[in-house]
Amino acid sequence: MDNSTYVLFNLTDRLPIIFKCDEISVIFGITTLIIWTLCAYYSMRYFKKEKKTIRYAFFYLMTLIVLLCLDLAGNLVTFYMFYELMTLMSVPLVFHDGTKEAITSALKYLFYSLCGAYMVLFGFYFVYSNAKTIEFSPGGVLEGNITPDNRGIMMLAVFLMILGFSVKGGMLPMHSWLTSAHPVAPAPASAFLSGIIVKSGILGIIRTVYYIAGPNVIRGTYVQNTVLIMSMITVFAGSMLAYRDRLLKRRLAYSTVSQASYIIFGLMVMHPIAFVGAICHVVFHAIIKTGLFLYSGIVIHETGRKYTDELTGMGKRMPVVWWCFTFLSLSLIGIPPAAGFISKWNLCIGALKGNIGISSYIGPAILLISALLTAGYLLPITIKGFLPGKDFKGETDKIKISPFMSIPLVILAILSVLPGLWPKPLTDMLRQLAGMLM
Repeated sequence: MDNSTYVLFNLTDRLPIIFKCDEISVIFGITTLIIWTLCAYYSMRYFKKEKKTIRYAFFYLMTLIVLLCLDLAGNLVTFYMFYELMTLMSVPLVFHDGTKEAITSALKYLFYSLCGAYMVLFGFYFVYSNAKTIEFSPGGVLEGNITPDNRGIMMLAVFLMILGFSVKGGMLPMHSWLTSAHPVAPAPASAFLSGIIVKSGILGIIRTVYYIAGPNVIRGTYVQNTVLIMSMITVFAGSMLAYRDRLLKRRLAYSTVSQASYIIFGLMVMHPIAFVGAICHVVFHAIIKTGLFLYSGIVIHETGRKYTDELTGMGKRMPVVWWCFTFLSLSLIGIPPAAGFISKWNLCIGALKGNIGISSYIGPAILLISALLTAGYLLPITIKGFLPGKDFKGETDKIKISPFMSIPLVILAILSVLPGLWPKPLTDMLRQLAGMLM
């Protein structure tokens, strides 16, 4: 262990609970702090009339602490411990309203998360038994420790670990907890779930592929090919389901299912450019989707309208909110110069240059189709909101939005564009990291 490693305590001689700060820790940690702070500020108005604010604030704060520990985890056992704690701390955010539907959705979230965690635990046993260390190391620790005798079981272990973390990432067919939990959770909790907690599964995949197994061990195997196929199916299916769903928050939840698999696809391509696109999309999607869920919370909080076909003419009543939604939507679609374009461009170029067979061509095609579907389920909300038509007879009076709710939304809308105008600092850092990992 180097000087930057902090040992909290030892479970056994080979299982220390340690923290270590690296490039991935910094990216995920800063993103978590920004999103958490904005959602907390937004919550000051959102929960103003509620009686259970203290309980929500406690678990919301505990979730932040656990997530930061997760980001800084230095080995597999530390990561696993805080990964489980993160699930337990975030369940109360889902059942906050106390309705039967909310409690059922929270239990579903818990069940799916624990099933995924047990798949990770199965893989953990075999990694621990066959590797000299379980400390996260760039390039992985399994290369040289896999023999013809243990290769089959070790590849299965790595595969199950990736699948287990993909449950939190919402990859089909393990996605339904996400589309159940998001619509019933309070808007700031939905925003944090989609923007950050889903990314904890992505972080688990990054640690498994690039810091435990190593790209050289996985590249060209059934593990890489199967996860690539599953991620491409999820990208398309999630976008299609979002396009068809009328309930606003569930539409955004299906969108998260699709967009998170953009990241998984990029990670499994195992090409430096695709890796840059995947990590960029971690940051940009966190910003964009948090903003979209906060937008939905303003609409529901101020008007009680939950379905997309009820939003005609609302752009004239809440112009600032609708303009923020428009910029966030354009970035999620990937329209230049918004931030989403940078990540999706790198994902497509990386796939075309990656040695992944026919997926090099199918992947970018699916990403393009998904972008068109994203435009199809987001832009009509903008158009009908600002241009309701001559026959529109709804209300036209302005709705006053509290600064506590509008300011975080404006900041996120700005952040969804600025990195697209000046992407070089982030992409240059990620190219250096990709070179070190591969």
